[in-house]
Amino acid sequence: MTNSWRFSTVADRHRALGSALEDWSGMGTAWSYSKGDPDAEYMAIRTKAGLMDVSGLKKVHINGPAASHIIERATTRNMEKLMPGRSVYATMLNDAGKFVDDCVIYRMGPNSFMVVHGSGQAHEQLTMAATGRDVAIRFDDNLHDLSLQGPLAVDYLEKHIPGVRQLNYFNQMQTSLFGKPIMLSRTGYTGERGYEIFCRGQDAVMIWDRILDEGKSMGIIPCRFTTLDMLRTESYLLFFPFDNSEMYPFENEGPGDTLWELGLDFTVSPGKVGFRGAEEHYRLKGRERFKIWGLKLDGKNVPGNGAPVMRGGKKVGVVTQAMYSPLNKHNVAIARLPVDCANDGTKLVVNCATHGEIAATTHSLPFYDVEKKRRTVQG
Repeated sequence: MTNSWRFSTVADRHRALGSALEDWSGMGTAWSYSKGDPDAEYMAIRTKAGLMDVSGLKKVHINGPAASHIIERATTRNMEKLMPGRSVYATMLNDAGKFVDDCVIYRMGPNSFMVVHGSGQAHEQLTMAATGRDVAIRFDDNLHDLSLQGPLAVDYLEKHIPGVRQLNYFNQMQTSLFGKPIMLSRTGYTGERGYEIFCRGQDAVMIWDRILDEGKSMGIIPCRFTTLDMLRTESYLLFFPFDNSEMYPFENEGPGDTLWELGLDFTVSPGKVGFRGAEEHYRLKGRERFKIWGLKLDGKNVPGNGAPVMRGGKKVGVVTQAMYSPLNKHNVAIARLPVDCANDGTKLVVNCATHGEIAATTHSLPFYDVEKKRRTVQG
């Protein structure tokens, strides 16, 4: 564990599973376990359920009469459409109209919000927008986030939380679990029906242990953080900065991708103006330098992150994340590709340092549950 200034109270449980607690977003995070099997964890979340500690996500409370104005300025979403008890996925831009972070905005009340984000600049954006406004912004490092994901998650939780089956996608409820106060959010990062359990740090270990103990007979197992890479790849869920130009900078300019390039333009509420970078965002439409797109790969060999994508012997793109699915039997990747490859059926080659050349064909994203029915299912 290096350079960590934030600490999960579940850290000892991760160490017992063989994690070295690598740093992410300032917190020692269970990127990997020496015990267990990532394929088995992937299968658990796709077919049963898995439990992850994603407390490294940063939680920022925004309260006061100007709270909605601050979020309107800092993010791409219209807060007048977001009612208490609901949440929304949003992005944030800089003055050049380039992506700097994504987040989930939870509306807790008329003048009360929580913004949850990863390792980007969201907190700084919110703080900057708050200058001179009647609002309080507080970073909360006690609030932990345990993510129970998979089709059986609801079957387990309904034993303890009345009404959980009626909680719709991107809704949250203030409730209790095992006699402890929590906020249960129907959100996640897996492409499956899942829930995030926001709890106090002092309650997180007990909740972690009890879910795994009671859920063992249902096939619920602990999952490492990088299992998310398998899940997100086939479900088209980007991870800053690992799919971005911060990781793969442009040759003649600094990092910074547009929402049009990333396929995240849907996060801008229709007709919204006035958010940071709005003018440049709209001006840059149709000026994409690349596109985030999918690749279907031959065979089962998975190329590493950063593997060059070739066309006619020339490098034209880069793989940002790839995976082979033991469930769906496909070998797929998220890649940064030329705009003229943003289609289905263009033949390319990936040069893998380990496995050599891998034939690839462009394919639209996502690869799995294209209509997103699994994560949004009701009842």
